[in-house]
Order: sequence, then C-alpha cells, then structure tokens
Amino acid sequence: MIYTVTLNPALDYVLKVDKLGFEDINRARESRILFGGKGINVSVVLSRLKTPNIALGFAGGFSGEKLEELLRLEGVQTDFVKTKGETRINVKIRCGEELDINAKGAEISDCELKAFFEKIEKAKAGDFVILSGSPPANFQDDIYEAIIKKLIENGADFAVDAEGNLLLNCLKYKPFLIKPNHHELSDIFSENIKTAQQAKPFALKLQEMGARNVLVSLAENGALLLDENGCFHIAENAEGKLVNSVGCGDSMVAGFISGYLETGDYSKALKLASACANASAYSEELATLSEIENLLKNNGSLL
Repeated sequence: MIYTVTLNPALDYVLKVDKLGFEDINRARESRILFGGKGINVSVVLSRLKTPNIALGFAGGFSGEKLEELLRLEGVQTDFVKTKGETRINVKIRCGEELDINAKGAEISDCELKAFFEKIEKAKAGDFVILSGSPPANFQDDIYEAIIKKLIENGADFAVDAEGNLLLNCLKYKPFLIKPNHHELSDIFSENIKTAQQAKPFALKLQEMGARNVLVSLAENGALLLDENGCFHIAENAEGKLVNSVGCGDSMVAGFISGYLETGDYSKALKLASACANASAYSEELATLSEIENLLKNNGSLL
C-alpha cells in the first residue's frame, strides 16, 4: 500500500476576479473550494492513475469534514487524526497572475500527534510512504526524522518532498526519492539553477548526502532525474500553455512513484511523472487520467 502524509492539509478557496484593487470591493466572477496540501495532491493524482493509496494526516472542524468529503469523491481513502483545531483554508486569487495566501493552520496537540504515530505504524515492509510539504508551526524541525525512523523500524520505504533543512535532515536515512524544484535546489546550494545541465552537479551532491533517486522539477525546462544507478535522465515538457502551477510538482511525484512501482523502470517512471506534471500545468485543476494519457500519446517529447 502507498501512504501519503500531509501534516498540514488545507482547503483551497479559489477566486477568479477580473481586476484587483484596494480602493473598492473586489467581486469574484467565479469561486471554487478544492482540496489542498502537497500530500493530498499526490493522493488524488495517484487515485486518478488507478493506484490505490491512503492519505494520512490531520483534519478538524467543518473544513476538515469538507476536505474528507472532497477526497471521497476522488476515491481517495483517508485515515486522518481528528483534531480540535480547524483545518486551514488557503485563498488563491486568479487575476491574470496567481496570488496565493496560505493560512498558518491549527496547532496539533501531543495527544493528536501520538494518535498519528499509531496510524503510521500500519506501514510495513512492502509499503511506500510519501512525506510531502511543511509541518504545522508548533511541530519540531525533526518531525520527519521521527516519522522516518518509525518507517525504517517497520521496513517501509519512503520518499520526501520538502524544502530546506526539512529535506536535508532526511537525507542520512537514504530516502528512495526526493523531489526538489529548481527554486528549492537553488536555495539549498545558494546558486541560480534553471536548467538540467546546471542541476546535474547538485543532484549528485544530494545523492552523495544519501538520497537514492533525485528528481528535480525545472518548470519550463522540464525535469532531471538522477537514478540510484548513477544515470541521468532528462524529460522535456510536452507542448501546451501554462494554466495553473499549483500541484504540478505533487503530480510529478505521484506519476513517478506510480510508474516505478508498476514497471520498475526509471525512464518510464520519469515519462509518466513528466506527463502528470504537464497535464496539471495545462489544466485548471490537477491532471485527470485522460489528460495524462493524451499527453503520453500525442507528444513525442514524452515518448
């Protein structure tokens, strides 16, 4: 079984406006409520790829109930810890450009955290756990390490998609996969990294630090994979117009894990990962299965 972990999930309240200003009331011409959180996005794309998974994390209040309802509609099984605090609601404003305002989220009590660790115990040998995003503000910086130690004890494999020290501190535990984007890679090494060629030496450094497979998303420049055998793979983007950048990296993680677990082939896994990321980028929401399949079928750069 695949488990995703989202320690600070959210609802995303998306508002489309024709103009935005401070001098008067802004009126939305369209609004939607969507599920949010990096691991949540991974779970949804996995589900759309017909890859069974269970979403772990925390959910509370009316917003937590809505989150679980939306995930049930996507066929995602959830096993959240119920919290006293409300699941956060992020505001996404679309007015030509994207303006995102992410809420802080509720604090998680010691009792609620203990309940989460009881749920993570279910991941055993043969299972795969994907840790994505940032933790609630009141968590210690070593929360991912504590989770990983429990996973290693039980023989479960894991991937990490996080920023900065939250990611770096996990490398010594040899994660199967890490997926920094080019901005995160640039921040880690204090460099300006945009292309696959620029990313190669830094992917090697992350592998030397412990990561088995390093997948770097490069926005308009595609993606770079350094696999655990020391081979580089480059994926170019399919043709298309950028519509939405939210969830593209999460879609890439879902596609890679699904593709690798199905085929055991890193090159094929990267092709599916790239198709998932592109399909999400060229759509209003996360990629659907038909959109992913169309990209794989009709774009030679992905074949």
